[in-house]
Amino acid sequence: MNIEKEINEITGFKNLELLAKQVVEGFISGMHKSPFHGFSAEFAEHKIYNNGESTKHIDWKLYAKTDKLYTKRYEEETNLRCHLIVDNSSSMHYPAMKQMDINQLNKIGFSVLAGAAIMNLMKRQRDAVGLSVYSDTYEYYSSEKGSERHHQQLLSHLNTALGSTRKEVQTKSYEHLHLIAEKLKRRSLVFLFTDMFQSDIEEEKLFEALQHLKYNKHEVVLFHTYDKEKELQFDFNNRPKKFIDVETGEHVNVYADTIKENYEAAVQRYFDDLAIKCGQYRIKYVPVDVNEHFNKILTTYLVERSKFG
Repeated sequence: MNIEKEINEITGFKNLELLAKQVVEGFISGMHKSPFHGFSAEFAEHKIYNNGESTKHIDWKLYAKTDKLYTKRYEEETNLRCHLIVDNSSSMHYPAMKQMDINQLNKIGFSVLAGAAIMNLMKRQRDAVGLSVYSDTYEYYSSEKGSERHHQQLLSHLNTALGSTRKEVQTKSYEHLHLIAEKLKRRSLVFLFTDMFQSDIEEEKLFEALQHLKYNKHEVVLFHTYDKEKELQFDFNNRPKKFIDVETGEHVNVYADTIKENYEAAVQRYFDDLAIKCGQYRIKYVPVDVNEHFNKILTTYLVERSKFG
């Protein structure tokens, strides 16, 4: 079967919400081994009624079942506002996936499922979440809300991103981040999923855009997504190969062995430089191998949520 046809047939995870729930529940089940033991007890759509509070929002049906008083928590009572930003350029779709397999995710697949898992945690805590998706255009924006209908809309748009791959689609992340910074009116926790593929000049502009978010009092977390096996380790046989830039179409013919050592050293320097620069800008930098589990993503969310105030 033609590879391109297979790619075009991919429409997303069959049940993104269910997968996200499974990821979160697996994470929570292991929390007794972590510093967050007991945190899961806070996950609820109700809070215990305290004497003296208004009885307006008491859930009387739940009282009839439990003989305990709980009050409903509503969107305007949310403790946190979070905005997810997903880079949907061509490089995020490398390597191409023939099917949506949770055990063989590329960068966009990992980012979408990680974002859905964060949304699941936020839904449990009645927090508000928004979403931006961009490539060469600003594909989607939604402000932060906490309703079930809104949650389903965001899941749908995350899934759409998986099937929207196009060849040689570049992006200027900094342009879209400036737009997002202007749109976010209330202080939020911002998570950016990107593989950080851009030129040196664009990198400087990207950090200027991230600083724009910081000026607006938002807390910014950069999830630097990468495929360690295919992008960090240059493990190819030494037959002549053509390496093609998936965003520009440019290519180079090389023998892998002749550049392996220099390539891996250069990539490591790039990662180290990103970490240093993020530290200077007070942006939390989290490099994430898409072949690993989601615990690093969810732990980061819990840490940042606990500090956000």
